Amino acid sequence: MELWDHLALGFSVAFSPENLLYALLGCILGTLVGVLPGLGPVPTIAMLLPITYVLPPIAGLIMLAGIYYGTQYGGSTTAILVNLPGETSAVVTTLDGHQMARNGRAGAALALAAMGSFFAGSVATMVIAAFAPPLAEVAFLFGPAEYFSLMTLGLVGAVVLASGSLLKAIAMIVLGLLLGMVGTDVNSGVARYDFGIPELQDGINFAIVAMGVFGFSEILSNLEQKENRVSIADKVGSLYPNRQELREAAPAILRGTALGSCLGILPGGGSVLSAFASYTLEKKISKNPERFGKGHPAGLAGPESANNAGAQTSFIPLLTLGIPGNAVMALMVGAMTIHNIQPGPQVMSSHPDLFWGLIASMWIGNLMLVVLNLPLIGIWVKLLRVPYRVLFPAIIIFCTIGVYSLNYNVFDILVTAVFGVVGYVWYKLKCEGAPLLLGLVLGPMMEENFRRALLLSRGDFGTFIDRPLSAGLLGAAAALVLIVALPSIRRTRSEAFVEEAG
Repeated sequence: MELWDHLALGFSVAFSPENLLYALLGCILGTLVGVLPGLGPVPTIAMLLPITYVLPPIAGLIMLAGIYYGTQYGGSTTAILVNLPGETSAVVTTLDGHQMARNGRAGAALALAAMGSFFAGSVATMVIAAFAPPLAEVAFLFGPAEYFSLMTLGLVGAVVLASGSLLKAIAMIVLGLLLGMVGTDVNSGVARYDFGIPELQDGINFAIVAMGVFGFSEILSNLEQKENRVSIADKVGSLYPNRQELREAAPAILRGTALGSCLGILPGGGSVLSAFASYTLEKKISKNPERFGKGHPAGLAGPESANNAGAQTSFIPLLTLGIPGNAVMALMVGAMTIHNIQPGPQVMSSHPDLFWGLIASMWIGNLMLVVLNLPLIGIWVKLLRVPYRVLFPAIIIFCTIGVYSLNYNVFDILVTAVFGVVGYVWYKLKCEGAPLLLGLVLGPMMEENFRRALLLSRGDFGTFIDRPLSAGLLGAAAALVLIVALPSIRRTRSEAFVEEAG
């Protein structure tokens, strides 16, 4: 019964006119961002982060959460209609979704994607509501040593589950950790690595790095690519799937929801890995695997359900342990710290209205997204015809205003521009920016807990091994490293990320 009381509190918060408005705004922005190829939730949330300064904490987080799972919906629209994934996890949707569109079933494909997303999002939100409180109770057993070990496991998991080169992912994490050390040392009060620049004494703001690496560099990389518009967008057709399509899609939706709910909790997992894993699973267990890639409803519905479930359950480590599992959750940590809210298990007891209001808003947001997406397909189709060269300058102006409003300092704009150019170079070198952002956010927290653990143990490094929970977490991190180092696992990992998208 206690769960229902908590949910009643959450819905009373989420149904306030102000929070409903910001949930709707987040869902619309998220869908819009998902529809536009080349953008994604990370640069958008990074751009809009300064707005949360002037919003109440609950309203700000509800809006940012709506943007995050709204991109999962919107990304499927452009993937199905024009074969361009508007968001990374929508890459898998192009394989069968666009083929359904080419076969004259674009409307049915969009409806199946929306139905799968809504079901998965609703179930995953129930998973958060059910499992977050007991996990938060466990989190109270954590001391500095356990938190350091958990963050180590999170960073190792982010490296292992990152697509592309392991060596490059490790390099980006290490660089992020080093950038996190810039600024004034909390314990001694001495400025470190600031090169005599006063603006760096408070450290490098992660929102500036995120806007440069994900916002500016994404625009630069997209401007160099030729636009590829297809005329299928004009032939949406009926929005009602037939009985055969529903029969084939329903089991895939259930499997995708279960798979995404589990994988979303993993550090570095989230929606991208969930979508690829679901497509691989559906193809393996299908009696007709040759139909995949030619417009099979299961190849669309499974990954769409998985990526939405993964997006929702990635909030669990953030809300219960204060550990961001991916780049978007790292930005959510920043949004909470802006309002002096320390993410972790104490949020549930010290800010129950925020915790349960955010969870309740996810149900409301999922319903809003279904209601919004199907009627607005015509508008999204028209939007896809707007040339990128018109859209991107407007985005850069918006980014610049957002950066300046952080500290009203021109220096921040220059730093963002530098990270934009550096981020573009990383893009050309196929280095992911997400591990860097995780390292930047987790670095100061890891250092603080590491030093606190050593102070409590009087300099004994054995404290990380002597404490069972800490030793278990470090053992899991070491096991992940050993497993991924095996040649057969490394080869399978590469195929999981590359083969299906090829």
